[in-house]
Amino acid sequence: MNSLRLDRIRLTHVRVPLVEPFAISHAAIGEKDAILVEVFAEGLVGLGEASPMAGTFYSAQTPESSWSVLTENLVPLMQRAQELDLAGRWLAGATDDSFACCGVDGSLWDLVARARNRPLWSLLGGNGQREIPSGLAVGIHGTIEELLDRIERFVAAHGYRRVKIKVKPGWDVGPLEAVRRRFGDVPLMVDANCAYGRQDIEPIVSWDRFGLMMIEQPLAREDLEGHALLAARCHTPICLDESAETVEAVERAVALNAAQVVNIKLQRVGTLWAARRIHDMTAEAGIGCWMGTMPELGVGACAAMHFATLPNIVYPTDVEASERWFVAEVTTPPVRCVDGLLVLPPGPGLGVSLNAEVVRRYRVREEIIQVSCRLRPVLPPGIGSE
Repeated sequence: MNSLRLDRIRLTHVRVPLVEPFAISHAAIGEKDAILVEVFAEGLVGLGEASPMAGTFYSAQTPESSWSVLTENLVPLMQRAQELDLAGRWLAGATDDSFACCGVDGSLWDLVARARNRPLWSLLGGNGQREIPSGLAVGIHGTIEELLDRIERFVAAHGYRRVKIKVKPGWDVGPLEAVRRRFGDVPLMVDANCAYGRQDIEPIVSWDRFGLMMIEQPLAREDLEGHALLAARCHTPICLDESAETVEAVERAVALNAAQVVNIKLQRVGTLWAARRIHDMTAEAGIGCWMGTMPELGVGACAAMHFATLPNIVYPTDVEASERWFVAEVTTPPVRCVDGLLVLPPGPGLGVSLNAEVVRRYRVREEIIQVSCRLRPVLPPGIGSE
């Protein structure tokens, strides 16, 4: 296949209200920001999403800072480049904003998949016939009864295959006891978002009695040694999320035996190639993975769904039905979940298009930028098949 000539990029910052606030151990938001990336080439359009949360909810990157990186750094880099590649080599050293990188990188992969008339999972080496189980993620609420109500309502509506609740000091044992009383042996995990320290290892070890699937990111992002200490003491598998930000970080975690599970987030690692390298490395080490989200809107969610067809994605994803979080979805079709299984959209690339009316309704700003470079559509070594 010949290289593709890119001619322009459209960036659209949207802000979509949430159905209910999304609360983690240290913050809460009521709207979802994302930057939609459309790359145009030879009559085709590739879609990507850069999806940092507002403020410093999850990371130092924000929608405003990622917009600046895209418009002042990455797009000018594309304007100067002779040729781009799917391995993300052209992005090396350009920025530490993984969200901005993910938006551009995802759009290029989608473009190549559409040009080849193949679904994205096929390029990645996945299996489109695999079922993609979805798990419910529930934030921190004002009362335990509110938490239980959300779990009951959303599991009944979509049949989610596991439940994840957010925890923090003072909001852990009580909610866990209540969930086990109300829902029995439902597959259950917790996510701490780095809320605990090494002084909390003994209390965390005591959570073994709840029969959890895993404990996600209990300690600080940089404290891999602490996670290794906890993993050695705890019968419940330890999962890394914030710590799994680069291929090198996961390599170090594997060497330290710091986790038995890794949450792969495309927005966190920045490129599909990096995510695939983490997938393969953990598979070789006997460490299972699953796909996490920020949560993203439909473009980013569909990219995670395609990636979730890879063989070492063995736990339910955090991708949920669009209506679970968002008052409207920017893609057609929206993300659907039936009996706890995600519906992978058919067709080439991601299998979705932008819903122009929804994008206009929630648009914050937009910029169209001319470029003139070629995309070399050769798959990185070890990914998919030609």
